[in-house]
Amino acid sequence: MAQIAIKFYNKEGKDFLSELRSRVDQYFKSNNESTNSNFNMVLKTVTIFTVYFGSYALILSNLLPIWGMWFFCAVMGVATAGIGFSIAHDALHGAYSSHKWVNKLLGLSMDLIGGSGYMWKITHNGIHHTYTNIHEVDEDLEVTSMMRLSPRQDYKKIHRFQQYYFMAVYSLASFFWVFLKDYVRFARKGMVGTKSGKHPAKELFTTLIGKVIYYSYLIVIPLLVVHVTWWQFIIGFMTMHLVAGAILGIVFQLAHVVEETEHLIPDEVGQMENAWIIHQMRTTANFGPKNKLLTWFVGGLNFQVEHHLFPNICSIHYPEISPIVESVAKEYGVPYHSHSSFRSAVGSHVRVLRKLGRNYNS
Repeated sequence: MAQIAIKFYNKEGKDFLSELRSRVDQYFKSNNESTNSNFNMVLKTVTIFTVYFGSYALILSNLLPIWGMWFFCAVMGVATAGIGFSIAHDALHGAYSSHKWVNKLLGLSMDLIGGSGYMWKITHNGIHHTYTNIHEVDEDLEVTSMMRLSPRQDYKKIHRFQQYYFMAVYSLASFFWVFLKDYVRFARKGMVGTKSGKHPAKELFTTLIGKVIYYSYLIVIPLLVVHVTWWQFIIGFMTMHLVAGAILGIVFQLAHVVEETEHLIPDEVGQMENAWIIHQMRTTANFGPKNKLLTWFVGGLNFQVEHHLFPNICSIHYPEISPIVESVAKEYGVPYHSHSSFRSAVGSHVRVLRKLGRNYNS
């Protein structure tokens, strides 16, 4: 990844940003609400953790037939994505609670599902949220060389078929994240987003301990306790990861790789065309805003515009502040991208993949 030397045109968009912040602040004041979690968010947290560990306990109990164990492996995959979307994501943004220790504790749920909360804050909070859809900087565009998610990415002949195999690739995201991606990132020298390109020993230790705990309770203990053969265990384990990966992969791509969003690049001296806030509005899209079940499960990430503008506000509030953001954007002539449904967003994503697969590069 290239070193970042990118600057945004900060004089632009100040009035839009000021008015937007004022109206959102007024919403919370007039409704006497905190920007952090509320009862519904806490209830959702308890529900998702209960589904995840309840499924795990049922599998370990040996009370289920083999197909029942396999079913709950899939349920654990869904719950894994839910923990990432609805708990770890908010906590690592410091949005879940006004208490830092609560955010830190719940942020460890990212490590609990096999990732690295520390590395997530660097690559997602720091890089993705700042340099959204900028080629060779935003890692969310670099899932694998098999996928061409940006018109600036090198073209390969296999990309002409990516609209057919993209879900198979996305489904492997969780597995490679847990077993490879974090290690590669830690090994990378001079990584962007770190001080002096070095990672604190404490963070490396925390990540490694998290990996050991994850491998222990999801691999070692089941192999010792559950009455299945090794190949049946692999089927169950991979089912969990494939389900989690497919959900995580498609949800994150629908926010930035659809027909309306842009892939902007800096000029020869690293200057971007717009202010940061305008850049976010041009590169980000919502989907399925009226789908309450989708909103509940993905932690408001279908309101990706609101999330990118207000990452420190808990996702439980995004449906309420969305009309405010859309209204202010319209007043100031700023783009506000949104697909009415999950299905339409997927369709748009597929059309983009097809277009990029034909060596579209402008």
